[in-house]
Amino acid sequence: MESGTQTFQHRSLSVKLWPPSHSTRLMLVERMTKNLTTPSIFSRKYGLLSNEEAEEDAKKIEELAFATADQHYKKEPDGDGSSAVQIYAKESSRLMLEVIKRGPTVKDGELADKATTLHETVLDISGGRRVFIDAEEAEDLLKPLKEAGNSYTKICFSNRSFGLDAANVAAPILSSIKDQLTEIDLSDFIAGRPESEALEVMNIFSSVLEGCHLRYLNLSNNALGEKGVRAFGALLKSPNNLEELYLMNDGISEEAARAVSELIPSTEKLKVLHFHNNMTGDEGAVAISEIVKHSHALEDFQCSSTRVGTDGGVALAEALKACTHLKKLDLRDNMFGVEAGVALSKALPLFADLTEVYLSYLNLEDEGAEALANALKESASSLEVLEMAGNDITAKGAASLAACIASKQFLTKLNLAENELKDEGAILIGKALGEGHGQLNEVDMSTNAIRRAGARLLAQVVVRKPGFKLLNIDGNFISDEGIDEVKELFKSFPNMLGPLDENDPEGEDNEDVGEEEEEEEEEENAENENELESKLKDLKIEQGE
Repeated sequence: MESGTQTFQHRSLSVKLWPPSHSTRLMLVERMTKNLTTPSIFSRKYGLLSNEEAEEDAKKIEELAFATADQHYKKEPDGDGSSAVQIYAKESSRLMLEVIKRGPTVKDGELADKATTLHETVLDISGGRRVFIDAEEAEDLLKPLKEAGNSYTKICFSNRSFGLDAANVAAPILSSIKDQLTEIDLSDFIAGRPESEALEVMNIFSSVLEGCHLRYLNLSNNALGEKGVRAFGALLKSPNNLEELYLMNDGISEEAARAVSELIPSTEKLKVLHFHNNMTGDEGAVAISEIVKHSHALEDFQCSSTRVGTDGGVALAEALKACTHLKKLDLRDNMFGVEAGVALSKALPLFADLTEVYLSYLNLEDEGAEALANALKESASSLEVLEMAGNDITAKGAASLAACIASKQFLTKLNLAENELKDEGAILIGKALGEGHGQLNEVDMSTNAIRRAGARLLAQVVVRKPGFKLLNIDGNFISDEGIDEVKELFKSFPNMLGPLDENDPEGEDNEDVGEEEEEEEEEENAENENELESKLKDLKIEQGE
């Protein structure tokens, strides 16, 4: 602990946070546009902005916020820019709230017209509980699609189980409108059917929809396997302009993954590929990598819970190097190991626009986590979500993580749960979050063998953050006195502190320690904390060369 801390202290102390890059500024505009168009308690009161109006307002907000922060920065030529970044974020938030409270400037009649238009372009029969539908029910549910001159472009049949009779009713109706369809959701639409019937239903839908000019296709939750993938072959082969493809929870094996790679004709325009919860394995990941490396426009890639090991992880990492527009990366719950983690770290610097990265439960250990943290530190300046839970990261790896976190001023969520950071690591992470990070709203450091000192520092740091929502430090080894201190810090904001029911004041290795020995241990921990905080008092995190 002594030598690790000392080594970290002697690192270079240079930091350069201002001005933000052009891509960072564009990313802020995009994020504000999304916030302004997302339904909320405010939109119910003041109205919801259209995409066009929100984007125009977001651009104006960013320009004003940048000008204010830049003017401040010019008054502190020797500063590191951190205060300018805080002003930039704070001013953006303030102006955005003003716009939200102003509401949309379009007239109510225009909003009603837009709502009517939206209603007439989407047929969604997925509401309510999952049910089997027969021919008569299918005829009734799909009646709007038979209306002459309809303008439906999207259909969602999810949560409705089609048998052969219902599929045969749907076939001619879908055939009559397939040239106007751009979005098709057939997720979970054969539930409970025998395999032979389900495959025949898939073939019917696939054949009748062949040739659709799709931008969106969702075939999730259908237990496809290779037979199901090939049953949908005609549909999968059709779209050359596909932008979003969802194949989650489909029983995609190695063979099925190869079939997907073989059938899809082009992924040049693919922006979203979700492949969660399949049994792909390493060889299947290699097949998926073939899709990924030709998807140069990819922005959102999810390949979580797919039983991918080191070889598959390395293949995916290499393929991802072609996806320089990536914004969201989710590889959680696989068996990558250190080697695949290091391979992925070589791709991360290419993703300048990355805003969300989910790397939990990948067996990264310190070496893999440090490689990834060091790579992220030098890129992804607009990162909002960082998750690396369950990777056996110790206090040794915390130094690199802290340096990375300190440079991510737009971070909203941090999840490092189920590691082995202990007090030393927790204090390093807490210190890194101490400066700036005005948009932070959630931190999860549960199950990390953290004791009183680390818990108190984390609480002191986050409780002062504007808009902070939740600190989770359950499942640690915090003393009763430490729990009381943390609760006292949150007494005015009790909902911001997660439950502490699983906390073990004695720690896993101290179950038989008597009261006297426990008191001595707490005194020793307090001394260690004071020594560690003294060493970290003037700590600055290096952001770049």
